[in-house]
Amino acid sequence: MPKQPNIVFIMADDLGYADVGCYGRPDLRTPNIDRIAARGARLTQGYANSAVCSATRLALITGRYQYRLPLGLEEPLAGKLDVGLPPEHPTLASLLRAAGYRTALVGKWHLGLLPNFSPLKSGYERFFGIRTGTADYYSHQNARQQHDLWEGDEPAVMNGYMTDLLGDRAVATIDAAARGSQPFLLSLHFNAPHWPWEAPGDRAESDRLRGSSLRHYDGGTQRIYDRMVEAMDLQIGRVLQALDAHGLSDNTIVVFTSDNGGERFSDTWPFTGIKTELLEGGLRVPTLICWPARIPAGQVNVQVAITMDWFPTLLDAAGVASHPDFPPDGISLLPMLTGEAAPRTRTLFWRYKTNAQRAMRDGDFKYLKIRDNTFLFNVADDPRERANLQARRRDVAERMVAAWHAWNATMLPEIPDSFSETYTAAQLADHIGLV
Repeated sequence: MPKQPNIVFIMADDLGYADVGCYGRPDLRTPNIDRIAARGARLTQGYANSAVCSATRLALITGRYQYRLPLGLEEPLAGKLDVGLPPEHPTLASLLRAAGYRTALVGKWHLGLLPNFSPLKSGYERFFGIRTGTADYYSHQNARQQHDLWEGDEPAVMNGYMTDLLGDRAVATIDAAARGSQPFLLSLHFNAPHWPWEAPGDRAESDRLRGSSLRHYDGGTQRIYDRMVEAMDLQIGRVLQALDAHGLSDNTIVVFTSDNGGERFSDTWPFTGIKTELLEGGLRVPTLICWPARIPAGQVNVQVAITMDWFPTLLDAAGVASHPDFPPDGISLLPMLTGEAAPRTRTLFWRYKTNAQRAMRDGDFKYLKIRDNTFLFNVADDPRERANLQARRRDVAERMVAAWHAWNATMLPEIPDSFSETYTAAQLADHIGLV
């Protein structure tokens, strides 16, 4: 039997669909991310499970629609101590660990706080990173001005730019794993390029933000954002070099994606919409995978995919079964990536409580509802979602609306959105500051 593959799963935070070179960005250099595409496959129809991060991360680690668990109703999770990923729920990390994998999370967790929730309670042997939604790149404080850099379940106090620290630890994790005989899962979840917008050398900006909201409305520039992405790409290059140096690249699966669509300075072309919106720009994400031992290099793959597909895909590659009591909602992409099967038509569902957003994709059609406004688009022909076909294709619209409601009835009820127009600007800003 062939040796089980190693897995390096890299997730960026708030990265736009077109924020990397291989997706058409001409003015931002990402040679190392592009290298993943050159070694394997670039998917052009990759979706996030949610338009914000913690819900998508829950779908990734469980392989299921996030609305099956109370944590998934928090969009995003914002400081609640009693809500998180239940330690007893099977995860990608716990199932792989039970099958003999070494497991480590380097980077962002955002699936619940101590003492009840932790990566170490959900299948990871090692954890180095942040627990909440964001942290300053230099002070390592979160939006509540609390220290948020951890070594396991203990605070880690050190100097350095966060992206570089995560890269350092990822390389050290690969170096250590290479000395052993077990396959490994390295989840490398950068907080870049999430705000605060601080690039390498911007320590003065970090000092300015001490004691204030990290979401600095007067801060950032396009160039700062680009440098943040380039800094992340540099660390990804170090990870790829470490795999090469140890002779591990051929049998290591490397995935690169983002947790949701881009924000503020990001490029979501050719789509409209950004983070927190169920328009394509809030959901479409760069999606790359390489596995030289199995996946042909240099492909542009049109398979419709979503974050929760990575759970069954990676278990499939490792020859590990999912838990029978928690069947995944995602599918294994492996047959379509290896060329053993043609692309499959997908039916996918979303909801997002702010502005009562609903969405469904069925084949090339997409149903979208924003408050009382409903739309039907053909996103293959009209990726910018401009031509509302609802009246012209009433049969399709009615069928999709009925299907969305039937699916929604199988999920946990939505938590009402308390951040309505009646809230003060300060309350709303505080809520946004935790996204």
